[in-house]
Amino acid sequence: KRILWMKSIGIVIPAYKEAENILNLIKKIRKNLYCLIIIVDDSPDLETKKIIFKNRIKNLKYYNRGKKDGRGSAVIFGFKKLIKFKQNVDCLIEMDADLSHSPSELKRNISYFYKNSLDLLIGSRYLNGSKIINWPKSRRILSKLSNTLAKLLLGVPVSDYTNGFRFYSKAAAKTIISKCNKTGGGFIILSEIILILWKKKFKISEIKSIFRNRTRGESSVNLKLIVESLIGLCKLYLIKKSSKI
Repeated sequence: KRILWMKSIGIVIPAYKEAENILNLIKKIRKNLYCLIIIVDDSPDLETKKIIFKNRIKNLKYYNRGKKDGRGSAVIFGFKKLIKFKQNVDCLIEMDADLSHSPSELKRNISYFYKNSLDLLIGSRYLNGSKIINWPKSRRILSKLSNTLAKLLLGVPVSDYTNGFRFYSKAAAKTIISKCNKTGGGFIILSEIILILWKKKFKISEIKSIFRNRTRGESSVNLKLIVESLIGLCKLYLIKKSSKI
């Protein structure tokens, strides 16, 4: 397969204890796309760092922040670094480190992003043709309920508020850096980003995607994060009602 070389594209990967997955993910990305990769690792150990430096991976920047500050804040941190290193970047991608998002979809999604002059493209798990593979029933129910509640409270016409496989324009990324992170640094930022970009009249669209549950490592989602996300969603609703965006 021909590798797509993209000097104006970069990928941000937030990671937490993903030593079992990270090298496999990078190899799969490189088979489809050659661009700068930013890894923002909040792991208390340095196992992920050891793997990356042992393999001497080129065109990759690694950061360990030393503590778990949340997936959302990790992405914002990565966007800042990406724009700093690649001032001509015009497509910034975020994807999970656990192989739940397929690198084989990158080229198709990038093409769709540019063709439609988008500011945000969401890889959705809830469009016709999308699939969720090997997720336990409890997670499926929780995810569906979370997205239904988000749509009810925030009113943005998208089907998936919480999937972290996304493609942003530079203008959208700069807005995220300056305006987001008002509701906590975790997963709720995914919904916050959608609301703020929609309110700012950025062009948002979705594309079908296949989501696979991790097969290695442990999910960072726990009851505390779920409660924080629900509280954050209520805060977003109040922010929306107060017209402070």
